Amino acid sequence: MLLAIDIGNTNVVIGVFEGDSLKATWRLGTDVHKLEDEYAAVLLNLLSMRKLAFADIDHAIISSSVPPLVTVFEELCQRYFDVIPMVVEPGTKTGVRISIDNPREVGADRVVNAAAAHRLYGGPLIVIDFGTATTLDAVSKEGDYLGGAIAPGITISAEALFEHAAKLPRVELVRPQKAIGRSSVAAMQSGIIFGYVGLIEGIVTRMRKELGGDAKVIATGGLADIIASETEVVDAVEPDLTLVGLRLIHELNSER
Repeated sequence: MLLAIDIGNTNVVIGVFEGDSLKATWRLGTDVHKLEDEYAAVLLNLLSMRKLAFADIDHAIISSSVPPLVTVFEELCQRYFDVIPMVVEPGTKTGVRISIDNPREVGADRVVNAAAAHRLYGGPLIVIDFGTATTLDAVSKEGDYLGGAIAPGITISAEALFEHAAKLPRVELVRPQKAIGRSSVAAMQSGIIFGYVGLIEGIVTRMRKELGGDAKVIATGGLADIIASETEVVDAVEPDLTLVGLRLIHELNSER
C-alpha cells in the first residue's frame, strides 16, 4: 500500500492507497514542534481503526509547504514503515511542465494539484485550492503550469476580521441566508462567503480570457463545497485531489 502525505500550513492530510483505491484519509493539525514519534503514535491509532498496520505500508510519498516537517515525516516513514519516502521537489517528474519565471517558487502542493487535475480533466484548466491561502492555478491544454493567483484563505481572513475589529465576533463559516445580513454575524457571513464567491468569479473570468478558451475549473480544499455551491464557474469539486496527485506522481516516478 502507498502512504501519501501532504503537509500543509494548517493540516497534514494523509491517505492510504491500495492500487488506485483510496482506502482511508485523515487530517491532522500541523505542528512543527511535534516529533516523528508523536505523529507516529497518532497514525498508528488511525491505521488500527481502519484495520491497517504499519507493515501494510510498502511505499510513501510526501509533498510539503512546511520545510521543517519534511525531515520529521521522512524519519517517521523510515523508522516505522521501513520505507524511504519519495519527496516531491524540483526535479521530480510530475507530468506538468513549470512555465514560470522561477519554478522553485511554486509550492509542491500546487504542482501536485495541477498534475492530478490535468490527468483527470485535461486542459486548459484552473485549479482552485481553498486552504490556508486560496490559490488559483492555470494549466494549459498541453499540461504547462502557467502560474496563478494567491489570496488570503477564507479562514484566516475571517480570523483577521475577528481579531482586529473589537465589536465583531468569531463566526461559523456557513452559507448566509441573504446577502443583506440583519445581524453582525449574518453580515460577516455574507461578506466572507459571498465576498469569496465574487473573488473567485472575478479571477476565473480573467484567467479564462488569458487562457484563450473555456477552461475547466476544479476546486479542492476544506471549504470548496461551500463556495462551489454558490457559483456556476466551478465545474467539479475534488476533495482528495492532492492525495490523488501524489499517487499519480509516485506511479510516474516508479515506472521502469
